[in-house]
Amino acid sequence: MALAAGSLAAAKVGDLAVIHAARWLAPGADTAQALATRMSECLPPIADPEQRYSVEIGRAAFRSPLLLGGQASRAGVSCETCHQGGRNNPDFDFPGLSGSPGTADVTTALFSSHRDDGIDNPKPIPDLSGPKTALKISQEPTGQALEAFLHGTITEEFDGAEPPAAVLHGLADYVRALRPTACPAGQRVPLRAEDDLANAVRAVRVAAEALDRGDRPTAVAMLAAARSQLGLVNERYDAPEAAPSRTALATASAGLADSLSAIRSGDANASIGLITWLAQEPALTRVVIAQEPGSLLNPHRLAAAGPVR
Repeated sequence: MALAAGSLAAAKVGDLAVIHAARWLAPGADTAQALATRMSECLPPIADPEQRYSVEIGRAAFRSPLLLGGQASRAGVSCETCHQGGRNNPDFDFPGLSGSPGTADVTTALFSSHRDDGIDNPKPIPDLSGPKTALKISQEPTGQALEAFLHGTITEEFDGAEPPAAVLHGLADYVRALRPTACPAGQRVPLRAEDDLANAVRAVRVAAEALDRGDRPTAVAMLAAARSQLGLVNERYDAPEAAPSRTALATASAGLADSLSAIRSGDANASIGLITWLAQEPALTRVVIAQEPGSLLNPHRLAAAGPVR
């Protein structure tokens, strides 16, 4: 197959508007970089099981637009949108929110009814994985300054709902865990369906653990995060021949929706649905990976679509 071999001549032109991330790129942006790669994550291995559990909760929530709620959720914006891999996003250019690419105005009425200062003052998006001393908010766990900042970001900057306690704590633990010494050699890595599917699996696993601990609100938040990861994959599979992947993704998402309903209703057997989903997920990954060369994850297809207009 010529496309799988990377032939630009064989690449089919796609509509970049189906990709959420394309909607906040500057006109003329290099789509082959901005939409086919992402900033690498600087997260070291976590040895302590309790700390690892908390960090996994925060990592999943960080990638979930539903955490922020309101306009951000409807636009598909998450913490990850501005802070790819917990770093920054030099390509971010949201109309009415950014100045130059890589900046954002966090005191605007676009997303918040609380923090609008009436001034257009976009600032560079900070790298959360950089030196801790370069960040304006202390990350020392004893003072809880980071938790307070994140709570304000969710509920005031974005008008989101009150997050479950474990989610807020996990977000702080995730951000604290990021560090420059854990950064991979390359600043950017290829964007692959396999990685987003793996993120969904990680979120489902931590949802199952939260459910075992009797923490239903956190389990619900984690399954919402998992479904958002499936959505990121689905939007890249636009070609008619990708129907098997879209069907498999829709089935997987529906399975998680059923589990969400079971958890919310207090079904004592809700965990069985998660165990079943995890057992079936490898088949989903095989189908999706097999069709990835023809998707809008392929840099040649993105290049054929041309620059963002």
